[in-house]
Amino acid sequence: MSSLKDNYQSKVKTYQPTPPYFMNCLKAFLVGGLICTIGQAFQNFYMNVFDFDKQTAGNPTVATLILISALLTGFGVYDRIGQFAGAGSAVPVTGFANSMASAALEHKSEGFVLGVGSNMFKLAGSVIVFGVVSAYIVGMIRYAFDKLF
Repeated sequence: MSSLKDNYQSKVKTYQPTPPYFMNCLKAFLVGGLICTIGQAFQNFYMNVFDFDKQTAGNPTVATLILISALLTGFGVYDRIGQFAGAGSAVPVTGFANSMASAALEHKSEGFVLGVGSNMFKLAGSVIVFGVVSAYIVGMIRYAFDKLF
């Protein structure tokens, strides 16, 4: 029976197209890099125009990237970017905002409370939970090292 299965698998493999791994990696790298470059440009803008230092310019930069990502998701542009770039569009801040905005848009017909409010964090909720738990663990490890050394 296993030889029949192996024979079938080998025949199927000959007809399957090979994914363009190099081009997919290149597109993800370029788009992810472009998103990060745009973020750096916003940070430099906030530092030069509003006289923020590097530490305080981070918050408005992240807020601006979240706003742009949510708007592009609402207009359907971010989905096309995601189809083109794959993982490159999942740069943490913009990908997170895209997941929340797309879940909210998907359930808006159910109302604001039961639709948007309860379904917005379906995908993002696990990210928040694991982020908080891992931050707690790292914080406790650092606290232990500070007390020991």
